[in-house]
Amino acid sequence: MTTFISILRGINVSGHRLIKMDALKELCASLKMQQVKTYIQSGNIIFQSTLHNCDAISKKLESAILKKFGFEVPVITLSQSELKGCLQDNPFIKERKLDAAYFHVTFLSEQPTNNDSIETEAIKLRNDRFVIKGRCIYLYCPDGYGNTKLTNSFFENKLKVTATTRNWKTVNELLRLAEN
Repeated sequence: MTTFISILRGINVSGHRLIKMDALKELCASLKMQQVKTYIQSGNIIFQSTLHNCDAISKKLESAILKKFGFEVPVITLSQSELKGCLQDNPFIKERKLDAAYFHVTFLSEQPTNNDSIETEAIKLRNDRFVIKGRCIYLYCPDGYGNTKLTNSFFENKLKVTATTRNWKTVNELLRLAEN
């Protein structure tokens, strides 16, 4: 059994696309996922599976959510080791003057092939910074994530892949839960 983390995009936001975590856990159990845990209401699932393909797991979850709840929800799945590598690769943690409370990670459904095409000059970044590494985009948003132009939609439009973002505290907690 391999431990995976699935991250759902855009559920339980402003009263839309509501999914209770107990119902999500039941759905995962019906898909033969084991040791299912959820973390906060934004759609973070930690589980074990005999499947080994993250993309196949994401598609299976997306299909089951559509069937059970009646709406589409993009799902990005990472293995425990992928998530651990993502945490270790954050280039901002090396800069001691930066406050980790303003770190975020945008997870991508696949590694983009066109990251050179992001035209940051076209948007006002102010103090915001980002670095793309594989399927992770590391964000530093000292004015708050709610005030940045570096949104999921921005990256999806530029990179042509699905994106969903979690704050640094949540990403660390997901790894802690996966390791226990």
